[in-house]
Amino acid sequence: MATTPWWLVLVVLLAGCDACQTAPTTGYENFNAQISEQMTKVGLGPGDIFEVTVYGEEKLSGIHRIAPDGAIQFPLINRVVVEGMTANEIADAISARLRDGFLREPSVSVFIKEYSSKKVFVLGEVEKPGTFPFTAGMNIVEAISLAGGFKSSANANYVIVTRHGPNGDQRIPVPVEKITKGEAVNLNLQPGDIVFVPDTLL
Repeated sequence: MATTPWWLVLVVLLAGCDACQTAPTTGYENFNAQISEQMTKVGLGPGDIFEVTVYGEEKLSGIHRIAPDGAIQFPLINRVVVEGMTANEIADAISARLRDGFLREPSVSVFIKEYSSKKVFVLGEVEKPGTFPFTAGMNIVEAISLAGGFKSSANANYVIVTRHGPNGDQRIPVPVEKITKGEAVNLNLQPGDIVFVPDTLL
């Protein structure tokens, strides 16, 4: 018999009879600002996709996916190992390589498009529960849409996000239905978040 994943047991236990409640429409929006800051410190991994812009050099600008060996192939400078680097660190590395015999003062920016090496989990009363690649700026409404949307039995106004942090797990109740109606602020997600949609009968 298959063993139930520990994180699923954790989320179900955390949900409990609270699923009958409605989450507050305020109090969680401060997490969005924290996520924006934290994501600038997240290193990339194989499969992640980012866009490089070299200002004034259209032929050097483009979209790159990190290969399994942790590197990309970049015009003029060839192989660049970027695994574990942040967006700013990648931009600095490319600038340094371009400055070494190719461009005098390259201006490089990097925008992360998809964190394929990072995941979010959507469980409970959704049509297609599972694991999904984290994308830049992903929010809770998008994640539930990826999971096929709510089942009719879902408590859409008490969705629970479990987030792992340095000080332990955080449990964030979110009124998703009210978000879709414009009555509450959306919640941005971060890699590793577990989104659990409880049943109204719990």
